[in-house]
Amino acid sequence: MAPEILTRSGHGKAVDWWSFGALMYDMLTGAPPFTADDRRQTMDKIIKGKLVLPAYLSIDARELIRNLLRRQVSHRLGSGLEDAEAIKTHAFFDHLNWSDVYAKRYEPPYKPILKSDDDVSQFDTKFTVQTPVDSPDDNMLSESANQVFLGFTYVAPSIIEDMNRLDLSNTGHRSPRKIIPSELISQTLNMKISELNNINDHSNTTINETKDNNDNSSSKTVRSSTLNRYHSNKSKSPVNNGFI
Repeated sequence: MAPEILTRSGHGKAVDWWSFGALMYDMLTGAPPFTADDRRQTMDKIIKGKLVLPAYLSIDARELIRNLLRRQVSHRLGSGLEDAEAIKTHAFFDHLNWSDVYAKRYEPPYKPILKSDDDVSQFDTKFTVQTPVDSPDDNMLSESANQVFLGFTYVAPSIIEDMNRLDLSNTGHRSPRKIIPSELISQTLNMKISELNNINDHSNTTINETKDNNDNSSSKTVRSSTLNRYHSNKSKSPVNNGFI
């Protein structure tokens, strides 16, 4: 990241030219321009460390990287009104025709030979020999740390799924759950409430239908019992026994 991002002093699109310089350095040397044993030391080097350019880099490459990695934004190549044009006209790119670049007419100088789509022979073996494991971060972010994510509009699909399984009694959400827009929470809860209402309405309808069926069955039972008693009494009457 560019120094102005780390110092939170305000930044613009010139941070992209810093990133371009860092990427160029990495591709030409095999390592980032500023490295250290931990994150804090790396950040310190980005902010105030000395940029070391290997002697095997060409003069044009060193000059371009040095100008892209200027800590003072106003002195960084590409930060002026010319924007990308100032970089495209640098001596390092003199051999390029940018129209051919955009039309993809250039052949890459090196094409790796791959045996299959999942061939990882171009990766460092220190990574490929490692056993892949999931490493979820279960740390809780402080409220002040969560403030960093305010204003972001993207919400990962996994967070949406979590919202659908929202437990209102759980107050220990990790970032970025705490900063989910209230509209999203409201919409999710309304959907769940609507689903519950539909289930309840269906259940009530089923209960009412069952009750009606039970009432009808009871009525039929009562009518049947009354008729049976009527026929039973009629069979005992003197008329049926031949007294009259």
